[in-house]
Amino acid sequence: MPADTLVRDVMSTNVISVRPDSSVPEAADVLADNRIATLPVIDETGKLVGVMRDDDLLASEAKVHVPTFINFLGLGVPFPGEMKHLEHELKKVAGASVRDVMNDDPPTIKPDQTLEDVATLMHETNVNSVPVVDDDGKVVGIVTRADLVRDIARTT
Repeated sequence: MPADTLVRDVMSTNVISVRPDSSVPEAADVLADNRIATLPVIDETGKLVGVMRDDDLLASEAKVHVPTFINFLGLGVPFPGEMKHLEHELKKVAGASVRDVMNDDPPTIKPDQTLEDVATLMHETNVNSVPVVDDDGKVVGIVTRADLVRDIARTT
């Protein structure tokens, strides 16, 4: 993968997306029908407002993890951070719309950044795909690990 190859040269521009008010079952159908794992969530202007991943669906169907409590002076005290995690899981379980289960602060990349930039971002954030946004935050593409692998195969 040449260090100077730009995201715009390998990204997909035919981006399948959903709106925040779409239902979770509708979004699940879109993921399944298109055999994709990530759906950018866009507003009516095309601006990225979040990302829904197949992991979000799995979390919404998984058993809720009950926080671990410790006995401190006769009181049950949850481990730090566990209540916030429980609240997040409960919102996903009860989520009726994409807005309820999406990540509203996903990693993004610009089309003029390099493949090295996006590979680093994917590695650091442990994601398989990254929405490509313009300066106004509008989705102009998506780049996946498969796109990176194809470029590596093409250039070696």
